[in-house]
Amino acid sequence: MKKEIILAGRKIEYSVNQNRRTKNLRLTISGNGILTASKPWYLSDRAVEKFIAAKAQWIIEKLEYCQKISNKNPFRSSQNEYLSYKQSAARLVLKKINHFNKIYRFKLSKISIRNQRTRWGSCSGRGNLNFNYKIIFLPEKMIDYIIVHELCHLKELNHSDRFWKLVSQNVPHYRIIRKDLQKKGIELR
Repeated sequence: MKKEIILAGRKIEYSVNQNRRTKNLRLTISGNGILTASKPWYLSDRAVEKFIAAKAQWIIEKLEYCQKISNKNPFRSSQNEYLSYKQSAARLVLKKINHFNKIYRFKLSKISIRNQRTRWGSCSGRGNLNFNYKIIFLPEKMIDYIIVHELCHLKELNHSDRFWKLVSQNVPHYRIIRKDLQKKGIELR
């Protein structure tokens, strides 16, 4: 349900998610500037409002940052753009997977190209690999890192030392690339 609160003289919309498994009150702001409060079932709406008011400065800064990035970013994600780039992304991903999996020789199931908001890629316990279609807008070294990262999850479905050792076999500078990719993340949302 959408709600409103005034922070620093600005009317801010937010939504509240309630879940029995949620243990702590938490705020998230999506790349397109949507504020969401996730709360345990027993907390009142008043407690959520107080928490949001206490975090007003952080919220305003993040919303302004999202607006700045949004204004700078000529690439807006829509269903039509996703459909127009999906095939190109699928060809690129398949080519890269074939290249790197000649080295690793991992068994994989299905490869999907998706329009995800928060992830570049993911790997399921069943061996399915999913990639964000926006991967095609990244530099080559970042694409390689994402492909190798998800491929290595086929062997190690965690981020243990063994996992990072597998990644480093083909992407030795993965730490630097990973930091750069985290910075780029919000730009393409």
